[in-house]
Amino acid sequence: MISQRWRWIPNALTFLRIVLIAPFAGALLMQNYRLALLIFFVAAVSDGFDGFLARHFNWRSRVGAIADPLADKALLITAYLMLTLTSVLPVWLFLVVLGRDLLIVAGALAYHYGIGRYEMEPSMLGKINTLIQILVVLAIIILLADLPMQPWVLDAGILLVAASAVISGGHYMLVWGVRAWRAKQS
Repeated sequence: MISQRWRWIPNALTFLRIVLIAPFAGALLMQNYRLALLIFFVAAVSDGFDGFLARHFNWRSRVGAIADPLADKALLITAYLMLTLTSVLPVWLFLVVLGRDLLIVAGALAYHYGIGRYEMEPSMLGKINTLIQILVVLAIIILLADLPMQPWVLDAGILLVAASAVISGGHYMLVWGVRAWRAKQS
């Protein structure tokens, strides 16, 4: 069995993803889409590898449980912001994506401080939304990098991301609203 002294590796990979956000943002802002694609790929591989290590060797930590999804979310929000600032994506889509995440964070904080401890539990719809956001960003960057990709992915991706963000955000509101109501009734 691999020694417990290596249990820091998943957190180090998570912090690597956090460090990659600035060069990723810069590459998108400078419209160097091939570099952005490379950085996105390195971030994705590090995300998969740190998750594998944490699960396989039980190298989980409270820091990792919080930092890992935040690193992923920060990378995605950065992608949507930079693609919006460079006029690839419409401002309203960025506002929907960011608004959903802020709504979830505000709801979690309200629940935590008003009802009781809030454990982060991504729903299946939330996971699907994240997957859609990742795949759409990836497809758009591939398209912008002049690599093989159908041009319709841009318009279809915008609609798909908006729909999944609204549906999953509404689902979180409903589920946690019902939980809060039930907890208050008890």
